[in-house]
Amino acid sequence: MRPIIEFCANNMHFGTDEVMEQLEENPDYDVIEYGCLSNCGQCYMTPFALVNGEVVITDKVEDLYNAILAKIAEADAWNELDLD
Repeated sequence: MRPIIEFCANNMHFGTDEVMEQLEENPDYDVIEYGCLSNCGQCYMTPFALVNGEVVITDKVEDLYNAILAKIAEADAWNELDLD
């Protein structure tokens, strides 16, 4: 299953738009921007994204890209266990 990575347009003031653009370069990811992901408190406080419906939060936008990749790797590992 292709990872679905969702971004909130209202969270872009942290620079998450640059992370989104980086991820869009990978054809194996479905990257989607929404006007709102209904995480208003989170959206205001820290950079975040949803990966397959799970919230990924970092204190700094510079860490968000790697945190998203780690969450994707975690999901891939679980998927491999389910196949065994």
